[in-house]
Amino acid sequence: MDEQKKNKSIKCDVAQCRHNLVSEHYCTLDCISVGTHEEDPTVPECTDCNSFVVRSSCCG
Repeated sequence: MDEQKKNKSIKCDVAQCRHNLVSEHYCTLDCISVGTHEEDPTVPECTDCNSFVVRSSCCG
């Protein structure tokens, strides 16, 4: 398994994401892509991390 290193600039609490270093609540990517699912986003809930990849259940 590849050793993942935290990116101190990207905090993340989404344990279900493959890129999340769960033990430290940081992302392991060099950068992320943020998008929206709304035509006119006005609140944080309208935004999405487009870099999200679901963690496989085998490696929880």
